[in-house]
Order: sequence, then C-alpha cells, then structure tokens
Amino acid sequence: MSEIRLSFKEMCARFEVTPRTLRYYEYIELLQPEREGRSRFYSTRECARMTLILRGRKFGIKLEEIRQWLKIYENEGTTAQREAFIEMADRQLSELEDQALQLDEAIKELRHLREETRLKRS
Repeated sequence: MSEIRLSFKEMCARFEVTPRTLRYYEYIELLQPEREGRSRFYSTRECARMTLILRGRKFGIKLEEIRQWLKIYENEGTTAQREAFIEMADRQLSELEDQALQLDEAIKELRHLREETRLKRS
C-alpha cells in the first residue's frame, strides 16, 4: 500500500466527520497526525485507525474501549489485538442482543396499546 498524506480537511471529507469530531479523536489520543506548524497530516496508519474507530462506533463500542484496543496493537501486536477484539465483540453482541429483545418487547406492547386504542375509538 502506498503511503498517503491527507490534510485535516481531506481527512474530514474522506471519513465524513466534522472537524470537531476529528479534533476530539486527536484529543483523546485515538489519532496522532503529523504536525507541521499549525497543519496536521494524516498517514495511512491514521486512516486505518479512523476506519476501525468508525466501525467500532457503528457497533456501539465506547471510544475508551476502542482507544484501549488500538493501544494493544502498539504494545502487544496483532495476535493480542485479535484476542481483545473477540472479547470486545462478544460483550457488544450480548449488549446488542439484549437491546434487540427490549425493542421487540416495546414494539409488541406499543402495537397492542395502539390496537386497544383503535378499537375503543370505533
């Protein structure tokens, strides 16, 4: 893969995030762009990290968990990161499954109440 170098504005556009979001991810040390004066430049590494961050957010994983997970790669390598991902994914799958059950129950209850209300109106 050839090395890329994106400006702050290009990074926002590529990943469809606001400048505020990008700055926040830097602030909490999810991203570490190169700095030249006031300019920031994002490498292939930072783009890969951003892809992982956004994927994690899509699945509802907390930013602190993502930060710790990315740190594992730096400190312990790919194998340890894979193992940590499996654990993180298992926890999140369990949480999402619980939420899905709660949503199903709420939908059933709301449909029942709607139908009761509709029948009383007639």
